[in-house]
Amino acid sequence: MSGRAWFATPLLWVGLLFAALLLRMDLLRPVFRWAFPETTPLIYDRASFLELFVAHLTLVAVAGFGAAAVGVALAIFVTRPAGGQFRTMVGTLAAVGQTFPPVAVLAVAVPAIGFGARPTVIALFVYGLLPIIENAVAGLEGVPHDVREAADGVGLSSRQRLFAVELPLAAPVILAGIRVSVTIAIGTATIGSTVGALTLGTPIFDGLVANKLPFVIEGAVLVALFAILTDMLFARLDHWLRRRRGL
Repeated sequence: MSGRAWFATPLLWVGLLFAALLLRMDLLRPVFRWAFPETTPLIYDRASFLELFVAHLTLVAVAGFGAAAVGVALAIFVTRPAGGQFRTMVGTLAAVGQTFPPVAVLAVAVPAIGFGARPTVIALFVYGLLPIIENAVAGLEGVPHDVREAADGVGLSSRQRLFAVELPLAAPVILAGIRVSVTIAIGTATIGSTVGALTLGTPIFDGLVANKLPFVIEGAVLVALFAILTDMLFARLDHWLRRRRGL
């Protein structure tokens, strides 16, 4: 992609807007002063937005990597002959985790492990497993049978076939599941602020409690831009993977 074409991409502009608001939210002070003349302070100041973002990103990254590792590992297990009988059980457990509200997971986790980031990570991990497992299973089972036979024909072992053939071919479908899981986690992580975790949801909940709408808008806009930017990055990665495989 040429420099001019890259400069015109929505990804660049969303990234620049997100970075500008993250570092200089005070640039919107005149707008907030006009819209909310009786509110003070207008800009959330109990923590920097950069600090909130780094904490939010850490929660999502830890939960996302954990869910991706466990989800893909379970998908590999249930698509092998030795684990086929556990496929229904794994799918059911993942579906239960998806339908169990994250707030309920927090309610159970907080008494056991305390307030803060840890119960939030657990809630995001449990909630993010289903799309990863489903897509990983679909991707692995979608590898053409003749490709598997060709891999066996050249003498590849089951392990070699998995890592050299099946996982690379299934990568775009697996990535789509991770993309959905991470994007959902970015929005869901905001509820971690209700149990003492520092996230971009902290200004939202503080604004609701103190009746300061500017705080709510600031947090909500940053969370939305974070989710949009992440989804765009995953789309670029998906495009790169498919182009490498001629899809």
